[in-house]
Amino acid sequence: MPSSYKIRCVFLLMYTYKRSKYTSNEFLCQLFVGISSLNALSNMTNIMTEKLIVTHNGNFHADDVFSIAALKIIFPTSIVKRSRDLTQISLADIVIDVGGEYDTNTDRFDHHQRGGAGARDNGIPYSSFGLVWKKYGVKICQGNEDVAAAVDADLVSVIDAIDCGHVEGVASGISLSHTISMFNPTWQESGDFDTCFDEAVAFASRVLQRFISVADGGISAKEIVANAIKNAKDPRVIVLDKYTPWKRTVHALSQDALYMVYPSPSGQWRIQTVPVEPGSFDDRKPLPAKWAGLSDQALKDVTGIEDAMFCHNGLFIAGAESFDSTMKMAAIALEA
Repeated sequence: MPSSYKIRCVFLLMYTYKRSKYTSNEFLCQLFVGISSLNALSNMTNIMTEKLIVTHNGNFHADDVFSIAALKIIFPTSIVKRSRDLTQISLADIVIDVGGEYDTNTDRFDHHQRGGAGARDNGIPYSSFGLVWKKYGVKICQGNEDVAAAVDADLVSVIDAIDCGHVEGVASGISLSHTISMFNPTWQESGDFDTCFDEAVAFASRVLQRFISVADGGISAKEIVANAIKNAKDPRVIVLDKYTPWKRTVHALSQDALYMVYPSPSGQWRIQTVPVEPGSFDDRKPLPAKWAGLSDQALKDVTGIEDAMFCHNGLFIAGAESFDSTMKMAAIALEA
């Protein structure tokens, strides 16, 4: 209940006193009762608007942890209960990863029932996180469908794939799913699962917020990069006035781009190769092999560029002090 409304109610009680036959002490008692009632009503209103979210207890995984982290963004006052008790599940507003039911109308998001809970067009099945994101992702991303789709592609679907055992096309090694699982107490530890779960949710919340921010930044940069491609003097060398995420847009709009040139935060300029596809370590055209690993005078001698600074041993990025010199590096690289 808004505080302004409670203030108006208090003024109304004071006006009533002036027209009543109460003594001052009697009225103060009545005023105290009135204010207490308003506070009680306010608390009841808050309780009624809080969501009760139930997920399973015991060992946890990335799908239930990230589901809670996601829902906490739009339901920050929600209460989370970890239980497999059917009575508690039936009383919940939202049920995650337990209960054997998927129903968006009643906010039941389980995928363990026979037949699962469906799959994406690319074949990746939905886990609980994906089901939650499917309904609430756009709202979590403040109405931006493009950002929600990008987060699904880069984060949500990967967690779903690992949780459902659909590992085809998923990078091996340490993953976020594995990292979340390590928050569980080991058999040698006496840690409380619920406490560890809360710690994992706090970690996941930060990670999810960064994924959303990065996706939003990349999408916001799309127009800037598209204009740079359109206005490039040489379609093989794309110049950005300020560094912005460029890989998705370049791969979508330009088959000709080989190098990106942009200023670094420290004031110098960089030339970076365009990979053959997003995430690949192979480039459309690497920088000249004789530059590999050189810096300062050694690189200046090889390139003939007075303010050349460095070239990475992997031949994917190099730098110079000035824009003109960096463009000279691009010209040399094109002819190599």
